[in-house]
Amino acid sequence: MSLKKTILNGLLVAGLCLAVFLLYRVFQKYSLDQIVQSVRSIPLSTFCIALLFAAASYLCLTCFDLLAIRSLGKSLPFRKIMLASFISLSLGHNIGFAGLSSGAFRYRYYSSWGLTAEDVAKIVLFCGVTVGLGLVTLGGLALTINPDDAARLLHTDAASTRIFGLLALIVPAIYSGLAFFIRGRLKLWRWSFQLPRFSIAVAQVCVGTTNFMLVSACLHQMLSTFGDVAFFRSVTAYVLANSAILATHVPGGLGVLEATVSYAVPQEASIGALIAFRCAYFFIPLALGTVLLLITEFVFRRSRGADEAAEESAQAQSV
Repeated sequence: MSLKKTILNGLLVAGLCLAVFLLYRVFQKYSLDQIVQSVRSIPLSTFCIALLFAAASYLCLTCFDLLAIRSLGKSLPFRKIMLASFISLSLGHNIGFAGLSSGAFRYRYYSSWGLTAEDVAKIVLFCGVTVGLGLVTLGGLALTINPDDAARLLHTDAASTRIFGLLALIVPAIYSGLAFFIRGRLKLWRWSFQLPRFSIAVAQVCVGTTNFMLVSACLHQMLSTFGDVAFFRSVTAYVLANSAILATHVPGGLGVLEATVSYAVPQEASIGALIAFRCAYFFIPLALGTVLLLITEFVFRRSRGADEAAEESAQAQSV
């Protein structure tokens, strides 16, 4: 086993141990009956609305891939991009190390449709930048509009928190400005980057921010069942939780999400709300993505077998 693979396996085990510990800390004060009753107390209509927000988020994530492919000057039918994106991300969100895991699934599909390994790597990088832009932009808005909650969590005063938020909002503005003024590659020391067109850069900021707002709205639906939670309180909680998830790479943010949200909104963060949110945004898409993966693998293998049979038949006739 290579050293790199050993290190990755070690990080995965450490992440799982962290997840178990955090889940234990969150769940230890609840009995099984309390958890079941908490989940049952969420109205079906609320859960369905949350599912719609989750579906809209995954549709928005499809636009990440669409913009990436357009920035490469490539073209694929939207239905194929949607299929590859949903399967890659519904599984990648739960596996952990989303950039690598979703990248592997993306390569499986996009390479079958004519894209190269370099193209797929650029798509993964583009999507990662879009995630970062969306998180920074929404985080900046949350810190600016709702500085009190963030200040309590970050142990700073509200004025400093609002300043941090305004500074964060400069990042997408600088990115868009660079894309507008620099028509070629951006060189920084030994590195160089191909910036997208200005219209695509602006679209990255918009769809990245919209995606995180939709996920926050899904979480807000669950939390609002147990208390009067302002939307931007949910946004603040989710932005901080997602930042912690990206830092730890724990599969599915297991435990990290629950611990962060419970700390951010302790009164309304019923364990039932958190479980329902995880079902809506992680588990149900995971089940659908797995089914679609199995179906497409069957179709791919059947198509490959038919192509091989046709090729053998052609060779036999030529002889």
